[in-house]
Amino acid sequence: MALDDLGHDVQLRAAPRRVVSLVPSLTEAIAATAPEMLVGATDWCTHPAGLDVARVRGTKNPDLPAIRALAPDLVVANQEENRELDVRRLRESGVPVWVTRTESVAEALDAMERLFIAALRVEVPGWLAQARVLWSTAAPEWGSVAVPIWRDPWMVVGRDTYTGDLLRLLGCRNVFADADGRYPHAEVAEIVAARPDLVLLPDEPYAFTADDGPEAFPGLETRLVSGRLLTWYGPALVEAHTDLARLLGRPTIY
Repeated sequence: MALDDLGHDVQLRAAPRRVVSLVPSLTEAIAATAPEMLVGATDWCTHPAGLDVARVRGTKNPDLPAIRALAPDLVVANQEENRELDVRRLRESGVPVWVTRTESVAEALDAMERLFIAALRVEVPGWLAQARVLWSTAAPEWGSVAVPIWRDPWMVVGRDTYTGDLLRLLGCRNVFADADGRYPHAEVAEIVAARPDLVLLPDEPYAFTADDGPEAFPGLETRLVSGRLLTWYGPALVEAHTDLARLLGRPTIY
Protein backbone atom coordinates (compact mmCIF):
# COMPACT_ATOMS: atom_id res chain seq x y z
CA MET A 1 0.00 0.00 0.00
CA ALA A 2 1.33 3.44 -0.97
CA LEU A 3 -0.41 6.43 0.60
CA ASP A 4 0.04 9.90 -0.88
CA ASP A 5 0.23 13.04 1.27
CA LEU A 6 -3.56 13.21 1.58
CA GLY A 7 -3.83 9.58 2.67
CA HIS A 8 -5.12 8.24 -0.65
CA ASP A 9 -4.05 4.70 -1.44
CA VAL A 10 -2.37 4.89 -4.86
CA GLN A 11 -2.43 1.48 -6.48
CA LEU A 12 0.86 0.84 -8.29
CA ARG A 13 1.62 -2.65 -9.52
CA ALA A 14 5.25 -1.80 -10.29
CA ALA A 15 7.64 1.12 -10.45
CA PRO A 16 6.17 3.74 -12.80
CA ARG A 17 7.74 4.01 -16.22
CA ARG A 18 5.49 6.74 -17.67
CA VAL A 19 4.79 9.77 -15.46
CA VAL A 20 2.84 12.96 -16.18
CA SER A 21 3.48 15.90 -13.88
CA LEU A 22 0.91 18.64 -13.29
CA VAL A 23 3.21 20.72 -11.06
CA PRO A 24 6.27 22.72 -12.18
CA SER A 25 8.24 21.90 -9.01
CA LEU A 26 7.57 18.19 -9.37
CA THR A 27 8.38 18.28 -13.07
CA GLU A 28 11.77 19.83 -12.36
CA ALA A 29 12.42 17.38 -9.54
CA ILE A 30 11.63 14.30 -11.65
CA ALA A 31 13.50 15.63 -14.68
CA ALA A 32 16.58 16.14 -12.49
CA THR A 33 16.32 12.70 -10.92
CA ALA A 34 14.68 10.20 -13.27
CA PRO A 35 14.15 12.01 -16.60
CA GLU A 36 13.42 8.80 -18.46
CA MET A 37 10.11 8.51 -16.57
CA LEU A 38 8.67 11.88 -17.56
CA VAL A 39 6.38 11.81 -20.60
CA GLY A 40 4.12 14.81 -19.98
CA ALA A 41 4.03 18.15 -18.16
CA THR A 42 2.05 21.39 -18.05
CA ASP A 43 2.74 24.48 -20.13
CA TRP A 44 3.98 26.14 -16.91
CA CYS A 45 6.73 23.58 -16.41
CA THR A 46 9.63 25.73 -17.60
CA HIS A 47 12.52 23.95 -15.86
CA PRO A 48 14.75 22.40 -16.85
CA ALA A 49 15.18 24.47 -19.97
CA GLY A 50 14.54 22.58 -23.16
CA LEU A 51 12.36 19.93 -21.50
CA ASP A 52 11.11 17.77 -24.37
CA VAL A 53 7.88 16.12 -23.25
CA ALA A 54 4.23 16.31 -24.29
CA ARG A 55 2.41 19.37 -22.94
CA VAL A 56 -1.00 18.94 -21.30
CA ARG A 57 -2.11 22.57 -20.84
CA GLY A 58 -2.13 24.27 -17.40
CA THR A 59 -2.18 23.34 -13.74
CA LYS A 60 -5.78 24.52 -13.28
CA ASN A 61 -7.12 23.37 -16.66
CA PRO A 62 -5.20 20.23 -17.64
CA ASP A 63 -6.18 18.48 -20.86
CA LEU A 64 -7.49 15.26 -19.35
CA PRO A 65 -7.99 13.41 -22.68
CA ALA A 66 -4.41 14.29 -23.65
CA ILE A 67 -3.15 12.98 -20.32
CA ARG A 68 -5.03 9.72 -20.73
CA ALA A 69 -3.71 9.36 -24.28
CA LEU A 70 -0.16 9.36 -22.89
CA ALA A 71 -1.06 6.15 -21.00
CA PRO A 72 0.70 7.21 -17.79
CA ASP A 73 1.45 4.75 -15.02
CA LEU A 74 1.21 7.71 -12.64
CA VAL A 75 0.18 11.37 -12.60
CA VAL A 76 1.70 13.60 -9.91
CA ALA A 77 -0.23 16.60 -8.58
CA ASN A 78 -0.33 19.02 -5.65
CA GLN A 79 -3.18 19.88 -3.29
CA GLU A 80 -2.76 23.64 -3.72
CA GLU A 81 -1.81 23.87 -7.38
CA ASN A 82 -4.27 21.41 -8.91
CA ARG A 83 -8.02 21.02 -8.71
CA GLU A 84 -9.54 18.13 -6.78
CA LEU A 85 -12.06 17.76 -9.62
CA ASP A 86 -9.33 16.98 -12.16
CA VAL A 87 -7.63 14.55 -9.79
CA ARG A 88 -10.95 12.77 -9.19
CA ARG A 89 -11.78 12.54 -12.88
CA LEU A 90 -8.40 11.02 -13.68
CA ARG A 91 -8.77 8.48 -10.89
CA GLU A 92 -12.31 7.60 -11.99
CA SER A 93 -10.93 6.82 -15.45
CA GLY A 94 -8.35 4.44 -13.98
CA VAL A 95 -5.30 6.72 -13.91
CA PRO A 96 -3.36 6.58 -10.61
CA VAL A 97 -2.70 10.06 -9.18
CA TRP A 98 -0.25 10.90 -6.39
CA VAL A 99 -1.06 14.20 -4.61
CA THR A 100 1.54 16.08 -2.58
CA ARG A 101 0.95 18.68 0.14
CA THR A 102 3.58 21.35 0.72
CA GLU A 103 2.61 24.09 3.18
CA SER A 104 6.05 24.35 4.79
CA VAL A 105 9.65 23.62 3.86
CA ALA A 106 9.76 20.56 6.13
CA GLU A 107 6.52 19.27 4.63
CA ALA A 108 7.86 19.83 1.12
CA LEU A 109 11.07 17.92 1.87
CA ASP A 110 9.11 15.01 3.36
CA ALA A 111 6.63 15.06 0.47
CA MET A 112 9.46 14.85 -2.05
CA GLU A 113 11.07 11.97 -0.20
CA ARG A 114 7.79 10.02 -0.09
CA LEU A 115 7.20 10.71 -3.77
CA PHE A 116 10.59 9.32 -4.80
CA ILE A 117 10.67 6.34 -2.47
CA ALA A 118 7.03 5.22 -2.23
CA ALA A 119 5.65 6.29 -5.61
CA LEU A 120 8.50 6.53 -8.11
CA ARG A 121 10.56 3.87 -6.30
CA VAL A 122 13.92 5.50 -6.80
CA GLU A 123 16.58 6.48 -4.29
CA VAL A 124 16.51 9.86 -2.59
CA PRO A 125 18.37 12.19 -5.00
CA GLY A 126 21.48 14.04 -3.93
CA TRP A 127 19.88 17.48 -4.37
CA LEU A 128 17.11 16.53 -1.93
CA ALA A 129 19.56 15.30 0.70
CA GLN A 130 21.52 18.54 0.27
CA ALA A 131 18.39 20.66 0.59
CA ARG A 132 17.41 18.89 3.80
CA VAL A 133 20.76 19.78 5.36
CA LEU A 134 20.65 23.39 4.13
CA TRP A 135 17.18 24.04 5.52
CA SER A 136 17.57 22.10 8.78
CA THR A 137 18.10 25.21 10.93
CA ALA A 138 16.69 28.73 10.88
CA ALA A 139 18.94 31.75 10.34
CA PRO A 140 19.06 34.59 12.91
CA GLU A 141 16.30 37.15 12.47
CA TRP A 142 17.09 39.51 9.60
CA GLY A 143 14.04 41.77 9.45
CA SER A 144 10.49 41.95 8.13
CA VAL A 145 9.17 41.38 4.61
CA ALA A 146 6.01 41.64 2.57
CA VAL A 147 5.54 39.51 -0.54
CA PRO A 148 2.89 40.68 -3.02
CA ILE A 149 1.94 37.97 -5.48
CA TRP A 150 -0.68 39.86 -7.51
CA ARG A 151 -1.89 43.36 -8.24
CA ASP A 152 -5.30 44.73 -9.27
CA PRO A 153 -6.33 43.46 -6.80
CA TRP A 154 -3.21 43.33 -4.66
CA MET A 155 -2.64 40.03 -2.85
CA VAL A 156 0.18 38.98 -0.53
CA VAL A 157 1.67 35.85 0.99
CA GLY A 158 -0.16 35.22 4.27
CA ARG A 159 -0.21 32.46 6.85
CA ASP A 160 0.54 28.72 6.54
CA THR A 161 2.39 28.87 3.23
CA TYR A 162 5.53 27.25 1.91
CA THR A 163 6.88 30.68 0.90
CA GLY A 164 6.24 32.14 4.34
CA ASP A 165 8.00 29.25 6.04
CA LEU A 166 10.96 29.48 3.66
CA LEU A 167 11.35 33.16 4.48
CA ARG A 168 11.05 32.39 8.20
CA LEU A 169 13.96 29.99 7.92
CA LEU A 170 15.94 32.76 6.25
CA GLY A 171 15.31 35.00 9.27
CA CYS A 172 12.49 37.05 7.77
CA ARG A 173 9.28 37.96 9.57
CA ASN A 174 6.31 38.08 7.22
CA VAL A 175 4.28 41.15 8.21
CA PHE A 176 1.13 39.38 6.97
CA ALA A 177 1.80 36.06 8.70
CA ASP A 178 -1.22 36.59 10.97
CA ALA A 179 -3.56 37.79 8.24
CA ASP A 180 -6.86 36.07 7.61
CA GLY A 181 -6.02 33.69 4.79
CA ARG A 182 -3.07 32.14 3.04
CA TYR A 183 -3.04 34.69 0.22
CA PRO A 184 -5.15 37.60 1.48
CA HIS A 185 -6.06 40.77 -0.36
CA ALA A 186 -4.06 43.76 0.92
CA GLU A 187 -4.30 47.29 -0.40
CA VAL A 188 -1.05 49.10 -1.13
CA ALA A 189 -1.79 51.39 1.81
CA GLU A 190 -1.97 48.35 4.12
CA ILE A 191 1.36 47.04 2.86
CA VAL A 192 2.99 50.43 3.33
CA ALA A 193 1.43 50.83 6.80
CA ALA A 194 2.92 47.48 7.87
CA ARG A 195 6.37 49.06 7.30
CA PRO A 196 8.23 45.96 6.11
CA ASP A 197 12.00 46.27 5.91
CA LEU A 198 11.78 44.83 2.40
CA VAL A 199 9.08 44.24 -0.21
CA LEU A 200 9.86 41.21 -2.36
CA LEU A 201 8.31 41.26 -5.84
CA PRO A 202 8.42 37.85 -7.57
CA ASP A 203 8.00 37.23 -11.28
CA GLU A 204 5.21 34.68 -10.73
CA PRO A 205 2.32 34.24 -10.53
CA TYR A 206 2.18 37.96 -11.34
CA ALA A 207 5.22 39.04 -13.35
CA PHE A 208 6.44 42.09 -11.44
CA THR A 209 9.17 44.01 -13.26
CA ALA A 210 11.32 47.07 -12.63
CA ASP A 211 8.61 49.18 -14.28
CA ASP A 212 5.62 47.37 -12.78
CA GLY A 213 5.54 47.05 -9.00
CA PRO A 214 8.31 48.98 -7.23
CA GLU A 215 6.71 52.34 -8.03
CA ALA A 216 3.78 51.43 -5.75
CA PHE A 217 6.03 51.48 -2.68
CA PRO A 218 7.97 54.77 -2.66
CA GLY A 219 10.31 54.96 0.31
CA LEU A 220 10.22 51.22 0.98
CA GLU A 221 13.08 48.92 0.05
CA THR A 222 12.06 46.63 -2.78
CA ARG A 223 13.70 43.77 -4.61
CA LEU A 224 12.66 41.83 -7.69
CA VAL A 225 13.07 38.10 -7.11
CA SER A 226 12.63 34.87 -9.02
CA GLY A 227 9.31 33.33 -8.11
CA ARG A 228 10.90 29.94 -8.63
CA LEU A 229 13.22 30.55 -5.68
CA LEU A 230 10.29 31.50 -3.45
CA THR A 231 7.77 28.85 -4.45
CA TRP A 232 9.40 25.87 -6.21
CA TYR A 233 10.33 23.07 -3.81
CA GLY A 234 12.39 20.82 -6.06
CA PRO A 235 16.06 21.40 -6.93
CA ALA A 236 15.33 25.13 -6.62
CA LEU A 237 15.50 24.61 -2.85
CA VAL A 238 19.27 24.32 -3.07
CA GLU A 239 19.65 27.48 -5.15
CA ALA A 240 17.17 29.37 -2.99
CA HIS A 241 19.17 28.93 0.19
CA THR A 242 22.19 30.74 -1.28
CA ASP A 243 20.55 33.16 -3.69
CA LEU A 244 17.85 34.44 -1.33
CA ALA A 245 20.32 34.90 1.52
CA ARG A 246 22.51 36.96 -0.83
CA LEU A 247 19.51 38.96 -1.99
CA LEU A 248 18.41 39.76 1.57
CA GLY A 249 21.87 41.08 2.32
CA ARG A 250 21.71 43.73 -0.40
CA PRO A 251 18.28 45.36 -0.57
CA THR A 252 17.89 48.54 -2.60
CA ILE A 253 15.53 51.50 -2.48
CA TYR A 254 13.39 52.28 -5.50
